[in-house]
Amino acid sequence: MSATTHTDRLCLSCLDDLPRELFIGGKWSPANDHRQLASLRPSTGDTLATVAHADATDVARAVAAAGAAGRPGSRWHRMSPAARSRLLHRVGDLILAHADRLALLDCLDNGKPLRVARAGDVPAAAAVFHYMAGWPGRLNGENVSIFTGNPERHLAMTVPEPVGVVAAIIPWNFPLYMAAAKVAPALAAGCTVVLKPAEQTPLSALLLAQLAQEAGLPPGVLNVVTGDAATGAALAAQPGVDKVTFTGSTEVGRSIVRAAAVDFRRVTLELGGKSPNIVFGDADLPQAMDGAAHAIFYNQGETCVAGSRLYVQRQVFDEVVAGIRERAAAIRVGDGLDRDTDMGPLISAEHRARVMSYLHSARAGGAQVTGGHAPDSPGFFCTPAVVTGADPQAPVVREEIFGPVLVAQPFDTAEEAVALANDSPYGLAAGVFTRDLGLAQQVGRRLRAGTVWVNSWHVLDPALPFGGMRGSGWGREMGRAGVDAFLETKTLVNDLGTRPWGTASAPR
Repeated sequence: MSATTHTDRLCLSCLDDLPRELFIGGKWSPANDHRQLASLRPSTGDTLATVAHADATDVARAVAAAGAAGRPGSRWHRMSPAARSRLLHRVGDLILAHADRLALLDCLDNGKPLRVARAGDVPAAAAVFHYMAGWPGRLNGENVSIFTGNPERHLAMTVPEPVGVVAAIIPWNFPLYMAAAKVAPALAAGCTVVLKPAEQTPLSALLLAQLAQEAGLPPGVLNVVTGDAATGAALAAQPGVDKVTFTGSTEVGRSIVRAAAVDFRRVTLELGGKSPNIVFGDADLPQAMDGAAHAIFYNQGETCVAGSRLYVQRQVFDEVVAGIRERAAAIRVGDGLDRDTDMGPLISAEHRARVMSYLHSARAGGAQVTGGHAPDSPGFFCTPAVVTGADPQAPVVREEIFGPVLVAQPFDTAEEAVALANDSPYGLAAGVFTRDLGLAQQVGRRLRAGTVWVNSWHVLDPALPFGGMRGSGWGREMGRAGVDAFLETKTLVNDLGTRPWGTASAPR
């Protein structure tokens, strides 16, 4: 391992007592075959930590523990909504109490700037638990006046019930936040969870499990299995799983759907994106430049809602692109522990090579590329890139890159902008910059995307449903829709019998 600075040593001390084993049934245990999985530090390429590598036997054990924890008569099943709410709120409080350590773990494990993790990811994860803590007591059914029956004889009602055991499989770009986004609504609905973090970023999920245990979560309600893609595939296909909730690539999403089809288990998918951002000529141009740069370069561009396709009205195209290039050039790329860093490294050497391949292809196809260089230094760094003049059918325009690569193209009319924006297999997010709110409303309604931001980007909240259309996934997370995704609706019809009007029940 390469030499570390005093700051590095202080930060790496956050790993000293961190559990590295599987968390199953409320206990920490090694993997079945004692295999280990290495997690690299993207800023240096060195091994950061090793954790247990779960196999199919471990996955089956975790699913069995989750099933037992949620069965009728269990402590979790009998827990009142008020008690469940207090528990979820306590987890959120503990996340905030351990915010510095959690931010350090995600900075070291993912590479993102420490100040971004501390100010953004960690408070957002806590907010999800705090928001979801308000739902258990509000998940009520309703009495229904049936249409064809006798209202004096038939009492009909609906009852929401937890779907059961949830397999939650999350990506590496927002490790702690994505864990919270999957776990908190499932627990609010009364489900039990087996969480599988990304193999590249397992550490904050392990600390989250420890905090949930400290908060008083009954054994088996939350289980964490660390491992690779094979571990995730085993979990998605494991008998006993009632629902799979997955965030990741469209390709893996398809494989999860195929596995779920065998026994018709429920699935929520939040998949890829190639999100369009439309800037009209009447927009506040400095605001639009800031917004477009934030849309694509935030979190190293490693976000599913990255505004990677920029469409600018022709009369201001050159001005806007020049402004974004200036902003990209000013971004300080470096180690996330450096307080001056704006953008950390990409997640891995393989991923950086993939991002660079798109830029090489764009250059070979005649496009103009500003930036997009891989510094000759340790770590998986890549400078921000702005691409113009690309063929509309080129891979750099059509495919999700998941890196700091912006492709800009001009348009003339609103109709053309909408057509260009919708010309994609994805439909996760979109943006519109204009001073004309009527135009923004019209364009926003016509864009095929689950979220449309106007004069903004990356505005997310636990109360707002989030999800995509077409190749960007199925279902919604967050808000009431995100809780409903973990519920089944049962209909109960009671025959009360009949007796002559005015008669009383026989005395007992």
